[in-house]
Amino acid sequence: MSSRETRTLRHPVSDGVVNVLLCLVAAVWLLPYLWMLSTSFKTLPEIVRAPTAPLPSGLELGAYRAVLESMPLARYFWNTTVMALGIALLQIAVALPAGYALSKLKFAGRGAAFALVVATLLIPAQVRFVPVFALLAEVGWVNTMTALILPFGVSAFGTFLIRQALMSVPDSLIEAARMDGASELRIIYGLLGPMLKPTLVSFFLFSFVYHWNDYFWPLVMTTDDAVRTLPLGIALLREQGTGVRWHIVMAGNVLLSAPALAVFAVAQKHLLRAVANKA
Repeated sequence: MSSRETRTLRHPVSDGVVNVLLCLVAAVWLLPYLWMLSTSFKTLPEIVRAPTAPLPSGLELGAYRAVLESMPLARYFWNTTVMALGIALLQIAVALPAGYALSKLKFAGRGAAFALVVATLLIPAQVRFVPVFALLAEVGWVNTMTALILPFGVSAFGTFLIRQALMSVPDSLIEAARMDGASELRIIYGLLGPMLKPTLVSFFLFSFVYHWNDYFWPLVMTTDDAVRTLPLGIALLREQGTGVRWHIVMAGNVLLSAPALAVFAVAQKHLLRAVANKA
């Protein structure tokens, strides 16, 4: 048997091993969610009796009814959607011209400006929340949707991501658009925006999911149910002093994670395309 035939025979085996490993990794990632989903259909006595049982004895929906009865779920869901969607769209609207300026415009200090943008990635939001909170309290914006959205309207990560994507766009394309009379805003949003669709969708997915699950900032900035978000409502499902009703907590977490998973399912083809382009 020639070496070429040997390599041909090895390819299916190698692909099979890789596929098995990928399936195992996927199972490890999916197992916590599947356990959470299974627990949400159990009763509390069933959880106490056999907490590690993989499957419920039946599809009991009492935990989901308890979640709906214990909080204004529709209001929390709406507030969370407006916050996460508003932040993601505002970040993209700002990051596009910022990335364009740092990649295509020639001005003194461009490298230093980009280094400063990257350096801000090292500063967590928890470090700066006190002065931001004081500023928003001074103007009367605490417990408003503006306080939840505006402090995150500029994303250093989004600026970095879009700047790197624009580095691969030929300058001649932008010069041709200028010669055709296109304004800078038309070039940024009308020409480059559609060209960067996989990158923008990937960043939108990252931003939306991150802020959809954010707990700290809404906890600091909200004082009542008017603008309270879903993660805060789910945290209130824990009963202190009487034991945790795990089936209700898990049902709440299923409801919390389902929209984020749906957004990811819709946007995954653009995410994979962006990853393939980077490769």
